[in-house]
Amino acid sequence: MPARLLASATLAWLLFLAAGWWSAETGRATWFGPAVYLTAGRVCHQRPDRSFQTAGVQWPVCGRCAGLYLAAPIGAWAALIAARPRATRRSSNVGWFLVAAMPSALTFAIEFLGIAPVSSLARALAALPLGAAIAYFLVAVTRARHGRPSAKLSSACVRIP
Repeated sequence: MPARLLASATLAWLLFLAAGWWSAETGRATWFGPAVYLTAGRVCHQRPDRSFQTAGVQWPVCGRCAGLYLAAPIGAWAALIAARPRATRRSSNVGWFLVAAMPSALTFAIEFLGIAPVSSLARALAALPLGAAIAYFLVAVTRARHGRPSAKLSSACVRIP
């Protein structure tokens, strides 16, 4: 149940962000839009030059965060749909995270070193693998710890204190 709740939360967060943008764009629910942007601002810098704009309204999160959040439900639900939680070794997790983080790290390095400007779309696309990988791992570990009665942790599983 906690794993399913976590996977559902990835979708709820996306809907929350979309509803906030809609509220800001339409001017309806005047308290809701600012509440969403304020909440999203706790985890994102929300810089206008790094954020998408639709219908002239900036999204509640930047392009990179949008990519992370758009991919998270895919990774989370993939972990739920998997036949059984995969025992994950720390070393293999680090390897997968490094591979998934490479596109984001590359866009960051290109921009930081002044090699070329990086668009919000490039940031979002680069963040997709990392968002899916993080969500998959979190749901798989949660499912292994709290999942179906038949799911048991092996000695090779990641231990979360």
